[in-house]
Amino acid sequence: MNFAMKEEHVLMVETARQIGKKFGLEYWRELDGRKQFPKEIWQAICDAGFCGIALPEEYGGAGLGMLDMTIVIEALAASGGGSTLGQLFMINPIFGGTTLSRFGTEKQKRELLPGLIRGEFNCCMALTEPDAGSNTLSIRTFAAPDGDGWRLNGQKIWITAVPQARKMLVIARTKKREEVEKRTMGITMFLVDTDRPGIEHQAIEKVGTNTLPSSIVYFDNVRLEQDDLIGTLHGGWYELLDVLNTERIVTSAGLVGAGELAIRLAVDYAKERRVFGKTPIAAYQGIQFPLAQAHAEIECARLMNRHAATLFDEGKSYGTEANIGKLIAAQGASKAIEHAIQTLGGMGYSKEYHLERLWRDARLFRIAPVSEEMILNFVAMSDLGMPRSY
Repeated sequence: MNFAMKEEHVLMVETARQIGKKFGLEYWRELDGRKQFPKEIWQAICDAGFCGIALPEEYGGAGLGMLDMTIVIEALAASGGGSTLGQLFMINPIFGGTTLSRFGTEKQKRELLPGLIRGEFNCCMALTEPDAGSNTLSIRTFAAPDGDGWRLNGQKIWITAVPQARKMLVIARTKKREEVEKRTMGITMFLVDTDRPGIEHQAIEKVGTNTLPSSIVYFDNVRLEQDDLIGTLHGGWYELLDVLNTERIVTSAGLVGAGELAIRLAVDYAKERRVFGKTPIAAYQGIQFPLAQAHAEIECARLMNRHAATLFDEGKSYGTEANIGKLIAAQGASKAIEHAIQTLGGMGYSKEYHLERLWRDARLFRIAPVSEEMILNFVAMSDLGMPRSY
């Protein structure tokens, strides 16, 4: 598989870097401190056409692919945003764009995709539940038939950017587990207005990713209409997997960029910092080796993730590659940022040098959107043929 950068990729990366430079490290530090959504940079990303980079041209997108999106996210993340950049693409081009373009009706695509691509509204996805966690097939949120629609009741947790979203992709059961032959049956996706009567949300205090809030969401007898249904009634499980696996790809791209940024900050500091003499600490092997190892792992994560994106674009199976890419990217970014902090010593622990934000933000992605342990379970079963362990 050839991952050589094409001319159009070079131009996209340069544009992404210019946007990232305009909204640099200080911008992100200020927003992190205020816990404020990065709406200015997201609008600039949309204005540059990057929100719709992998969405169909007939609705205002660029008609390119997931690989192109991955390359852009890497560049934006490495320019200052870190792993949070992947989340911005997750909630909009993936939860909104991929879901609509692959499974929406023509009416839904025509009415929603152009505005989403222009940045006129944001999306979020309500999947995880307090008692289900990573076991999505055990969700209890239920949409019961009600005339020509449904009534939705239940609770979700750790839902990203709810206050900023106009549309929420809700995953619910439309048939109870005891009513279906297979656990994967009876799952349905709905795209719902966040201001619909009966929807309430409550913020969760957390360590990092402060620019994108996390919430508990409550559904109390929420009315769902036929136009809210996305994809196949009772048969949304395998459609949801496409959303989740592309979510892995954009997450990994943000992590690759975060690792790259941390290493660059550490190298720049080490070239200037001198202790016990005139030699910069960048010349010490004790500084070089950890950063070089982290760089090697980030590059491997980059290649695996681009491999997954290419397979997606070619319409081939890509679940294993997307999950492995996310595993290595999360571990590699964490290692890169840790070594960068260690390189700076005490200054690595200060807000002035930005690494503490990268550290707090990236730590989330060893747990979410899927934990390391669940990825290893998946690889053990699907790739190694080992028995189910849970």
